Amino acid sequence: MRDNVLWRKQASIIMLLSEALHIDTTTALDIFYSTNTYKNLSNPATGLQLMSDKYIVQDILDEIKKD
Repeated sequence: MRDNVLWRKQASIIMLLSEALHIDTTTALDIFYSTNTYKNLSNPATGLQLMSDKYIVQDILDEIKKD
């Protein structure tokens, strides 16, 4: 059950990231999986799973701006 919820959350984040960057979802998916935010989201101990999707997208945008 928890995996399904996380999978849906990740899908929503990828769609929001695609919209924010005006890119296709495949490119957004590649960006998402290459971030530390994704790694933190995959670890329940970080608590990031409890944050809103928009908050997480902003975290990703901040992270890729630093690179």
